[in-house]
Amino acid sequence: MNALPPPIEPVVITATRTESPLDQVIASVDIISGAELQRQPAADLGDLLRMRAGVEVARLGGPGQQTSLFLRGTDSNHVLVLVDGVRINPGTIGSAAIQNIAPELIERVEIVKGPRSTLYGSDAIGGVINVITRRGATSGASVQTGVGSYDSRSASLNAGIGGTRGDASLGVSWVNSDGFPTRGGDSTDRGYRNLSMTAAARTDLSGVELGVRAWHAEGTSEYSDFFVTPVDQDFENSALALTAAFAPADAWHSRITASQMQDRLDQNQSPDFVRTRRWQLDWQNDIAASEHHALTTGVIWQDENANAESFGLPYTASISTSQFYLQDQMSFGRAHVLLAGGYTDHETFGAHETWNAEFGYELGDSTMLTLAAGRAFRAPDATDLYGYGGNAALNPEQSQSYEASLRHDTANGHHFTLTLFRNEIDDLIEFVVTDFETFDGENRNVERARIDGLEAGWRYAGERWAARATATLQDPRDLVTDERLLRRARENFTLGVSRRIGADEIAVDLLYAGDREDFGFPQVTMPAYWLANLSASVAVNERWTLLARMENLLDQDYELARGFNTMGRSLFVAVRHEFR
Repeated sequence: MNALPPPIEPVVITATRTESPLDQVIASVDIISGAELQRQPAADLGDLLRMRAGVEVARLGGPGQQTSLFLRGTDSNHVLVLVDGVRINPGTIGSAAIQNIAPELIERVEIVKGPRSTLYGSDAIGGVINVITRRGATSGASVQTGVGSYDSRSASLNAGIGGTRGDASLGVSWVNSDGFPTRGGDSTDRGYRNLSMTAAARTDLSGVELGVRAWHAEGTSEYSDFFVTPVDQDFENSALALTAAFAPADAWHSRITASQMQDRLDQNQSPDFVRTRRWQLDWQNDIAASEHHALTTGVIWQDENANAESFGLPYTASISTSQFYLQDQMSFGRAHVLLAGGYTDHETFGAHETWNAEFGYELGDSTMLTLAAGRAFRAPDATDLYGYGGNAALNPEQSQSYEASLRHDTANGHHFTLTLFRNEIDDLIEFVVTDFETFDGENRNVERARIDGLEAGWRYAGERWAARATATLQDPRDLVTDERLLRRARENFTLGVSRRIGADEIAVDLLYAGDREDFGFPQVTMPAYWLANLSASVAVNERWTLLARMENLLDQDYELARGFNTMGRSLFVAVRHEFR
């Protein structure tokens, strides 16, 4: 059997809102490819994300539990998460429920590091993660079923049909796990259930491309509360986008997208709940002024309703925003320039001007130097303002970011990157304890935080071998207290190696995370840890594939959040059948 061909350089859309080859994008972008997602029955999207440079994860227990993302040292609510371009960050608790996104339904994940408020509005201080679900450009279907540790069971279906008039696809994923005790001192297994669905369709109607994409997830997550009492909560997340794309002129392409997201969480042992419903209208125009000059401009209108009850405290917020952005991309021989400016009018917090300036220079045929700077902001969410510790006098967080990077490609498939970055955040919102006996406190704007860091990366893609290695060194620091920001390590290292043998593949992933500070009175230090994962994909024949993944191969005892357990050595196996 012939070896598989090396992977093709992917096209990305999130960094500039336009389709661009990865090697031509100035911004720092990382891709989790469909091939990686297909070869391993991952239990949770967070388990895949934390193997990427600059990404850290804090999870309150096992897969399916509440998960927070930290991108280049920024907080979880500084990372904007999209599903098929629709923002899913709720208006209540800020950070998106990535634990509810089924890996089996994902086509690829684009990770854009650095400020992107100019193009996406509030929240994109640390960057943007765009989860792109699978779409059926060709006809066919696949079914997959698996079992694993902690009495985990899963099943999924992906089907698509494609033709000259358009295409359509449907995906369904079901996961059920008995889990394990989420907290130290607890002996009750706490599991989760998740039923997820995706659907997409597009067609061309008299020169207008019409499309629809939908994602829905619902289920139950079990955990232990502050008093180590078993409780559970029901969740529901959805995103829907309707798109019309057309070309008013040869060099002018226009796209109108109407979208809606919903986020619901109900605590079953108390009246506590959270709700967010957001409508958005996005009109984007791409103009090719010349072969080396492209303009992108657009307007975004958004209306958001959020309401919740937490610890017996009900609150409601209704906010509308409007945004205008203009992006100019130019090439002058070896020099490439991106200039972007945005204006956001927030109903509660007024006007905010944001910008990005990026410069890339080709030092040779395979080496590029890039410089980037940008300004972003995050408006306080409803919980910041009115929830436990709420403070209606809060100001938006403002950030100023700088980055310098050197990239080099070799003729035999090696790619090297070295990046220096700084992110300065003014009016950082933190919970400040005012009474250590009752743990009462208030959300406040601290004066300033600064994150300095260095990322080094290497990847190789050959006919049989593929590998990547990253090193992240950073100092995420509160400049008022001179303390490290919580749950962020000074150093992270990753290594991934895969070997293709015909149509089969085996891979190992290694992660080292340094020590991290976490909540406590005083703060506590969680020790560093090593993590090793092993995965394999074996093609029985052209239609049947066996999949296996061993998590925490070395059976390390570690914490991602203080007092919360993580998986020990765990095995997940699955079988997939292709219908062609």
